[in-house]
Amino acid sequence: MNNRPFSIGDKTAIPINVFHGDLQVFGYRIDDFAYLTDVKTIEKSESDKLKGLKVLVVNALREEPHKTHFNLQEALDFIAFIQPEKAYLTHISHIFGFHEEIQKKLPKNVFLAYDTLEITI
Repeated sequence: MNNRPFSIGDKTAIPINVFHGDLQVFGYRIDDFAYLTDVKTIEKSESDKLKGLKVLVVNALREEPHKTHFNLQEALDFIAFIQPEKAYLTHISHIFGFHEEIQKKLPKNVFLAYDTLEITI
């Protein structure tokens, strides 16, 4: 497991260890942006690497619990703990519900991601 930061051009990517069920996988932080998908659990020491984000992209598979992914409430709790300026929910299931219905349930700084979404940081 190589969790050392690495460079891509003039940017540094910081690996974030997360667990997809029992499987360790990586998310990444680059500057004030982090992308974490396939997350079910994350240790506090890894969560601490995410403080001060402008944008967090994180998975929220569905509203019901799942053994290897955050459900909606787990993702919202995680977002509340990290406190990014904005968060986008990705890796969402077709059984989640209609975009407009789910968006109404979300805090004002949390949005459903969608195909072709572009985020400016």
